[in-house]
Amino acid sequence: MFRQNQWILYILLVLSVGFSTNSRLSGSEGFAVVELFTSEGCSSCPPADELIAKIHKEYTGRPVYILGYHVDYWDRLGWKDKFSNVSFSKRQHQYAHWLNLSSVYTPQIVVNGTREFIGSEESTLRSTLQEALSQPSGNQLELSLKQQTAKGITLTYHTVQQTKNENLVIAIVNPYAVNKIERGENQGRTLSHIQIVTYLETFNIGNKVQGDINLLVDNSKKDQQIVAFLQNTLSGQISSASNIDLKAF
Repeated sequence: MFRQNQWILYILLVLSVGFSTNSRLSGSEGFAVVELFTSEGCSSCPPADELIAKIHKEYTGRPVYILGYHVDYWDRLGWKDKFSNVSFSKRQHQYAHWLNLSSVYTPQIVVNGTREFIGSEESTLRSTLQEALSQPSGNQLELSLKQQTAKGITLTYHTVQQTKNENLVIAIVNPYAVNKIERGENQGRTLSHIQIVTYLETFNIGNKVQGDINLLVDNSKKDQQIVAFLQNTLSGQISSASNIDLKAF
């Protein structure tokens, strides 16, 4: 009996190690997807960027997934943010619809698709994270890397239950960047950013609990990471999340 128990423990250990090499996912302790809408052209944004950098460091190894979206509507006011993208502005407007807001603003943080506030409000962010992590996820999402080349990526996703009215949202992020600002409200400052979203796509996966997703992206940069989550198409609520690191080709 002792030897049999040893084998059971060994098998569980191997499974847990193998599982962690694929993805980190939201589990029994809950999770938090923290989406920051920011811009290098906004003088109120650097404190929010600094705050999520501090949170990212403090919560390393826990299911807190930070995404930094640089919106493009500040670009016409003196400084074009090289990380900005119109699709990120559209996503922020979608949140305004989901959350019944009259307008968008920067810096804005949205947590798990259901709670929004000014991105530099540290006490609000901390209390929201504590609440989110204390609520177990109703679903779980696992990612594994099926194929990776210089021209694209194929991922396999798996959920523990069928999704209903949910899309799979996938973001590719660069972990860190520094940029000197030459014009606009932040002229003369050197700004640093973390978890910068460079690619964002939404997939309608129907009720499939597993499947493959093809991403036609430039995969030549180092230290990229994929963050994926399931999001309700009607309310914006995020039910589970996961991430996986990529290697450069």
